[in-house]
Order: sequence, then structure tokens, then C-alpha cells
Amino acid sequence: MHLRSLRRPGGSVRTPVLEAETVLVEQYGDLVRLAHLVLPATLGRHRRVLVAHSLVQRTLPRIRSAHPVPSVPAQRAPGPARFSAVWALTAEVLRGALAYGRGARPWVARHLPRLPLVFGLRLFPRSGGDAELALAQRLSGVSAAARAAFLLGVVHGLSQDDVRALLTAAGAADPDEAVRAAAALRAGEDEQGTAAALLASQEFDACALQASPTDLLRRRRRVRVGLAVCGVAAISAVTLVTTTSGGSPGPAYTPAPAAGPALRPAALLRTPAGVWDNTARVDFTAWPVRGDRAADEALLGRALGAWAHPSSGTRVTTAAATSRAVPVTPPRLLFAGGVGARAVVLLHDGERLARYSEPLSGSAPGELTIARADDSDVTTAAAVAVDDGRGGGGVRYLLAPWVAEAGTRDLLRPDALARPLAVAKDGVTAAVPPVPSGGDCGSAPVLQLRSSERIAEHHAFLLAGVGALSPVHLTYTPLPGRGAPARQPREATGSEALLAWAHQGCALGRLGGSGVRAVNAWDFARQRLPGAGGDAVWSCARADTWRGPGSVTVTLRTSRDRVDAPGRVVARVPSTALCSRFGRHVVAATQWRAPDGRGYLLAAGSRAVTRIAVSGDVRASRSGSTLAVPAAGHPRVSVRARLATGQDLEGVGGG
Repeated sequence: MHLRSLRRPGGSVRTPVLEAETVLVEQYGDLVRLAHLVLPATLGRHRRVLVAHSLVQRTLPRIRSAHPVPSVPAQRAPGPARFSAVWALTAEVLRGALAYGRGARPWVARHLPRLPLVFGLRLFPRSGGDAELALAQRLSGVSAAARAAFLLGVVHGLSQDDVRALLTAAGAADPDEAVRAAAALRAGEDEQGTAAALLASQEFDACALQASPTDLLRRRRRVRVGLAVCGVAAISAVTLVTTTSGGSPGPAYTPAPAAGPALRPAALLRTPAGVWDNTARVDFTAWPVRGDRAADEALLGRALGAWAHPSSGTRVTTAAATSRAVPVTPPRLLFAGGVGARAVVLLHDGERLARYSEPLSGSAPGELTIARADDSDVTTAAAVAVDDGRGGGGVRYLLAPWVAEAGTRDLLRPDALARPLAVAKDGVTAAVPPVPSGGDCGSAPVLQLRSSERIAEHHAFLLAGVGALSPVHLTYTPLPGRGAPARQPREATGSEALLAWAHQGCALGRLGGSGVRAVNAWDFARQRLPGAGGDAVWSCARADTWRGPGSVTVTLRTSRDRVDAPGRVVARVPSTALCSRFGRHVVAATQWRAPDGRGYLLAAGSRAVTRIAVSGDVRASRSGSTLAVPAAGHPRVSVRARLATGQDLEGVGGG
């Protein structure tokens, strides 16, 4: 909707009622937007929309007597003319919205039904993206008057003096403080135009609405109770009085004291089923609601209550670097249904995933797991664990709607084909064994998924379950080519990638609980070994976390090793930029014993390394990107390299 400015040219003779009505019709959407933004969020999304429309529609009768409009043309001014129709309407809408938030009117007056009335439907603005969500969160932290001042200044372009005068006319308690808070909020925005565009989006448009049915099961129960009451009333007036005093059945969900207005089952965001293949944002916001209990308000209420105010018996698990703060805006419902012997609810608040589960039978307390999921994409938002596999049968995943094919493969058997994985109609897979947590393992099962051709052609990728809500995305960067530019990470589904991961697969089990998002295996050097040792490949596996930092493990594998033999660990470095696009150069050294029993010191660097030097118990230097010198025992050395740019590079491993 185009937001018209409140500025109107002065100098015209006005007919008060007709002009006020004309302005109300012309600027109806802007006035409703203003009322909707000022009204408290505690009203709930449906009621807040209806109250906003009601306040604007009831403004015209009050403005006729409360704000006389002069017949003499007003003097031109940079803002709207004082006591003009547009000024009076805006002030009256602000007055009503501010008074509603303060609860200044009697309880009966505030709760009597007023037009418009809507039965059988819930109306709410369409959800925006992350930017709109962030702005809504910032606006929720200031007063209603400050929100009004922010909108009037950003969208309508009013000066601070005009905003202050409007708030004063609307009866705001402290207009100066509201103007200062709005100015501070505007200073925090990156660009003024960006803030105006966000406020003009569907997130804040109370006239572009989405409709959903009310609770159908509760409605049906209430109709039955109403019919029963009417039948009994026809028999006995006494029974009528008794039945009426009993009332209708209570709500299926009583919110916890700490639950805000965002954590109500009716407020949950629900994405329509056809969004995922018609959007450029393929992540959790495109997931439709699935599960056979998506309308179970009692289950959803218990899940939201556990997030807002978990009871003493609720087991809450939080992934590394994940906030346990209660969402200030309604989360998005992704799934609610039975998985095995438990009922599971999966929620997403824009930055985190929350999985609530409880037994289908019995009175055992529920469990809540929260993990980060910000900046997810087509791969990292492709699957979520809906159980923890504690029953011993494996982990079941809920797949994204864009996953067209699902299978499993063993990383330790790179020549074996992927096996099909059964997926139910609601998107839940059969159980998949997790990667063992020990260093040595007999198998390393992973998911192999393929995206629908409606969003990506021939796009297959691997995900490894390590005990977290989101499985880890596996990628591969091949050895540098001759004269070619630096290779970039790619999906780990090719033959070279599977061979590299066969030597890395067992190490994935150590990542459990560390909040890892993706692991890239980079083969950065190949070396010819002395003593008929064959060839060696140096690899750097970088594990990136959801919070940003990553750790690296440098390994060495030889052509004489078994295909599933774990790579020889050369070095481990926590919290580093090495082996990423911000750390493209690496050199490492290690001791190695040839098949004939002789010991050697090996060193190798990435493609830009032109010379390697080692010092300590062994001193040697060689031109090129690899070095091999005899070295008995276990020498203590340090390694350095010279890059093609002339810079020196510190080594990440010693002998």
C-alpha cells in the first residue's frame, strides 16, 4: 500500500463533515496502520486488527464536535495545518489508540463488541521477513507514543515539532520523551529509506490481511453445549439458570504466567503449503505446517508454555551459544504430530528451532530442545531431527518440502550406492542411525538428499546427524589444479569427495553438542612419499558453527591406507579462520615412518606455498609446496612457508 503523507496544501475552504469523511476514506489504510502500530500487542493479532479498524471508523462522529474546522483558509506551514481535517483525524485516532493501551476507558466500554465484527475467522497481517521481524522487536521495546512518533516521522515525514504537537493533541502523557525515543530508534536504523520501506510492508499493513479459521473443535463443542442448554431451557427455567451459571467449557490452554502475547497457539505463524517453490528465500520460513496434531491447541499450548516458563519437571536442553530467551513475536509452527511413542511440536522463531516432545501416554514431563538456526539455507534447513534416537532404533528426521529424494549412505564405504530412505506423507523419515560418538567406528551413516528440480536442478547433498536438531552439512574442496584458480567447496557427493570423507567420517561423532553447522574437507596438497611409501594427501577439515567461529583438523592419509582408515591427525586448532575463505593458506608438518622402517619429517603447504623451512631438532628447507627429510625418533620442529606473494606463513603442526 502506498503511504500518503499527512501534508495537505492549505488555503482551501473546507466543509468540515464532508472533508473529514473524504480524508478518512482516502487515508483509511494509513490511519489503520497508525492505530495498529500504536495499540498494545497484548490484544493478540486478530483483536488488534479489529480494534484498529474500529477506532478509525468511529473517529468521524467524534471529530464533528471535538475539532471544529475553521472556514478561513489556514496559513501555509511545513506540516499539516493545525485543526485541519487530516490533523484532527490523526489526533483522534492517536487519542483512541493511546487510551486503549492505557485502559483509560471503563472495562465494559473496552470489551463491548463494536464494528467491524468477524465470526468464524481470525484475521492477521501477513508475516514479513527477518528485517521486518527485527524492526517489530525493536518497536515492541518502546512506548506506544514513541511508536506513533516513529511512524509519523519516518513514513509521513513530519518534523519533531509537528509530531510533538500531534501527540499533545492526542493526550499522550509525555510527548517529549516519545519524540526522543523515536529519534533514538531512527538513529539505530541503517537507512531512513529502509525503515520506511519496512513500515510499508505487509508485516505492518492491517488492511492486507490473511484469514484462518478459529478453533473448529472448540467451536463444535460450544455449539453442542449451546444446543444442550437450549433443550434443557425448554423443559425447565430452573435448569436454564443452573446451566447458564455453569458456562461453556473452559479453554484448552491456560498460558503460563511468563508467557507473553506472542506465545499463544492462535498467534502461531503458519506458512501456506505452496510457498517453498515460489520464493527466493528457501529456508525454515518456507516450511508448511505438517503433522496430524497441528490443530491440537492443548499440545501447542504446552509446547509454548515449556518455552516461556518450563515447569520443574521439564527437561530443557540448549545447544551451544543458543539463547533461552522467550520469543517476543509469535514463532512459526513447522510440525505437530505423533512420532513413535511421543507427541512432537517443532517451532521456529526466525533465529532458533525449538522441539518439544512428550509421551503419548502416561504423565511423564515433556522435553524441550532449543538450537540456533539463523541464516539457514536450502541444505541446512533441509532436515530437522524430530526425535533423539534414545530408543536405540535411530533418529527420525522431518524433511523440508523441497526434498524430492531421500536416502542413506555409509561414509566408510564410498563405493556403495545410497539406499532409499522411507518417508511418510507428513515428511517424517524412517529411523537413521547416528554417527557413533567414539573415534573409531564400524560405520558412519549419513543422509543423502536431493532437492526438487522446481528449485535446483540435480542438486544432491549430504547431511550427518551428530545428536543436534539440525544435521551437519558436509562439503568437499578438491586438490588444486594446475594453473587453475583456487577450487571452491562443493557438495560431497562425487567420487573424490566420498573417498576423502571415508577417512574423515568417524571423526564426525566428536562434534556432538558443539553447535556445528557444516564441515568442509579440503584436500590442500598431494605429496610423493619416500621409501616406496606411495602418495600422501594432506587434508584440512573445517567445522563451522552456527555462531560463526570454526575449528580445523589437519590430517594425512596415504595411498597404502585402507579406504576407511581414519586419517592421521597432524594438528587441531580451535576458533580459527584457517582453511576458510578468510584463511586460504596453510602449511603443516608431521613425523612419518616409511614401510622400510625409516623415519621422515614430512611437510606440505597449500597451492600458494613456494618454499618450506623447518627448524628445531631437524633443520631443512626446500623450494616447492612439499618437503620430506630423514628424521629419527620424534623430532620437535616448527615449520614456516613462503607464499608466492612474498609473505611468510606460520605452520599449524609440528613433528
